[in-house]
Amino acid sequence: MKAFRFKHTILLCLLFVISTSAFSQKGRSHQPRVSDRTYWVSLLYEISEPVLMNMSKGELKKNMVLELSPTWDGRNKDVAYTEAFGRLMAGIAPWLGLPEDDATDEGIKRKQLKEWALKSYTNAVNPDSPDYLLWRGHQQALVDAAYIANSFMRAPEALWNPLDKVTKERYIKEFRNLRSVRPAYNNWLLFRAIIEAFLLSTGEEYDGFALDLAIRKLDEWYLGDGWYSDGADYSLDYYNGYVMHPMLVEITEAMEQKKIYTPLGFNLALRRMQRYNQLLERLISPEGTFPAVGRSMTYRLGAFQTLALSAWKYGLPETMTNGQVRNALTAVMKNMFSVEGNFGQEGFLQLGFVGHQPELADYYTNNGSLYMTSLVFLPLGLPADHPFWTDTPEDWTSRKAWSGKPFLKDYHESVRK
Repeated sequence: MKAFRFKHTILLCLLFVISTSAFSQKGRSHQPRVSDRTYWVSLLYEISEPVLMNMSKGELKKNMVLELSPTWDGRNKDVAYTEAFGRLMAGIAPWLGLPEDDATDEGIKRKQLKEWALKSYTNAVNPDSPDYLLWRGHQQALVDAAYIANSFMRAPEALWNPLDKVTKERYIKEFRNLRSVRPAYNNWLLFRAIIEAFLLSTGEEYDGFALDLAIRKLDEWYLGDGWYSDGADYSLDYYNGYVMHPMLVEITEAMEQKKIYTPLGFNLALRRMQRYNQLLERLISPEGTFPAVGRSMTYRLGAFQTLALSAWKYGLPETMTNGQVRNALTAVMKNMFSVEGNFGQEGFLQLGFVGHQPELADYYTNNGSLYMTSLVFLPLGLPADHPFWTDTPEDWTSRKAWSGKPFLKDYHESVRK
């Protein structure tokens, strides 16, 4: 494991050096540039492999080196394993959903992770498995059950349908049992709702009131210009990206697909997310960094889930291009993960924003929480020949602005209806 991790880290470093170096010496041919997709795949594999390899064998709890916040509130540490698995799968699901007839290095990696993932799903709900997850006994179980449900919604043919009947029944039972958890009166309403949306999508009995309440409250908390308040009081952080926009969009989409009335339509929810995306892209600095503000900074690249979700499933706003967004996200990714300390000796993520910075962790944060960063990888669910991956890299907005190039003017948009 340590040897593999070391070799993989060396590979990532080489990919970073090659992809950012240009050889312009006269008479010398340019060295081929490693593609952005190759870099994304290598990094996602490094993030995923320790979790899924171990959990597929029922050894995640045995081998995952836990790191808790210095201000840890004393909750059951087993929440970490559910967080690591659920959050990772929500980000990796679209990629695992691509066809398996791919003999490339990427295809081999994807096939391996999918095999591990399916075994891990089974272990997660098997009471006889050492890696049976914490489904009861703490409210946090609702949060990460929601991400597991979300992963099924994002790749049902690849991840839900192949599961055996017993495993599916166990998931349905665990999801229903979580109805006893009273969610906090904020973004947590969406965790309950997306589980119900998943049950709806599979033809199971669902709680329409939980769906209706979450949607109405989010609509009530909408502030305008693409921003929701997380409950009654607004807080400046990335929870619009971590939770609110993506889950609201996917919940309303699932309801409309089943012709279930929703008090806020899918199209309006999506338009609000696209407006948020326009502003989020402008937060990426010319150098390829973004502001470290608000709660849960240690979720790293999870802040860009909305851009990733749009690129993968709905299309980007008309004001930005595939080459622009891919180039911006890749720059941020390389700036963040080229710094030593993001991974521990055993390959699991460590507390921090860029590198190892445990003092940034909130009272509820453990290193399982950090797998929210996988949510930026949703565009890998697009085939390699999609324009998102093949279009020429372009400058993003702030890079244009600070180099004196023309760029689009921004202006307030309500998007209330």
